[in-house]
Amino acid sequence: MTFPRIGVIGGGQLARMLAPAAEALGIRFSVFAETADAPATQVINEVTVGDYTDYPSLKAFAETVDVVTFDHEHVPPEHLEALVAAGHAVRPGPQALIFAQDKIRMRTKMDELGLPNPAWAEITSEADITAFADRVGYPFILKTPRGGYDGKGVRVIERLDEAVEWLSEVPQLLAEEKVDFTRELAVMVARSPMGQTAVWPVVETWQENGICKEAIAPAPDLSAEKARTITEAILTVAGTLDVTGVMAMEMFETADGFLINEFAMRPHNTGHWTQDGAVTSQFEQHLRAVLDLPLGSPAAREEVSVMVNILGADHEDLYQPYLHVMAHDPAVKVHLYGKSVRPGRKVGHVNAYGEDRAHVVARARHAADFIAGVDVDPHPQMPAPENLLADSDAGTEL
Repeated sequence: MTFPRIGVIGGGQLARMLAPAAEALGIRFSVFAETADAPATQVINEVTVGDYTDYPSLKAFAETVDVVTFDHEHVPPEHLEALVAAGHAVRPGPQALIFAQDKIRMRTKMDELGLPNPAWAEITSEADITAFADRVGYPFILKTPRGGYDGKGVRVIERLDEAVEWLSEVPQLLAEEKVDFTRELAVMVARSPMGQTAVWPVVETWQENGICKEAIAPAPDLSAEKARTITEAILTVAGTLDVTGVMAMEMFETADGFLINEFAMRPHNTGHWTQDGAVTSQFEQHLRAVLDLPLGSPAAREEVSVMVNILGADHEDLYQPYLHVMAHDPAVKVHLYGKSVRPGRKVGHVNAYGEDRAHVVARARHAADFIAGVDVDPHPQMPAPENLLADSDAGTEL
């Protein structure tokens, strides 16, 4: 039997991290990258460089692979529909992916399913703005319905003129109430064409300037009842939309429940902890799902797993502090993306795991910030390096 070839549209860090999982599964792997130096091109041999908005280029790439999947959600929906009509396997399909591409369609569908949405409205005129402000008050949130990530395409609106000015530049916007939340949560599911599903534990996330900075798995002090309700919600979404692959659902936890924020139908930042903290990582699971292979266990390996993003700071040299972190905490796992450094840009992440949550969080934060150049002093909660090394050599869980 010839093993199938997966083609990933997009050459970013997610495609880069799919590659080791594909290799371990014995699956051939190709990438359609925007540039010749994109993160995935540095570790993958089979690379096509082209424009994902150009249908003939996409079609030519799809003809070289058995299944098409994605590193991002920005491919024009009409191109994906044309690929499906031409007989290509596109997973997730355009009928599902549109709800991650278009936030207004997503909000409409969540209302149809009776799932918890914040108050929202489609905005195409000043009258729409005024009506929404009268309903929820100021401040509220405005978003571009398509595109936008890591805080881009999102504004907090304090006054009518701010919204009117943006609407003069963008013909359609999505307005949402500014939610009074206690914390942010996220959960990931995998679903295969045969309908098999697997859900990882719900995680707590923390954002910095609109960018996910860290995720703690499982979410501390989350009741079993609320975790079950969240799991049921994401299974409803995945099943109703006929999702194939992995999907992330980000949420606001409120005093009496939760409200859905956004979806991503691909591996996601909030699932990076699974690389080292789960029996099956989100990257391996995504490949299993899009190929309709039996799914792996999503169970956590440790009591606590923590992911902290490395966000670019004021210096470009990541290698020297990276060496320090490896020596200081041999049990921490560092994942770098091969990106140039600029302030606020995600250039990698750190995973740590163990039994003591405070200790694991401190280790992960220290490692990520030290590599970024934010925290240049030894972390006060960190054990001495020789103690960590001794524990690691002895095989003790840290």
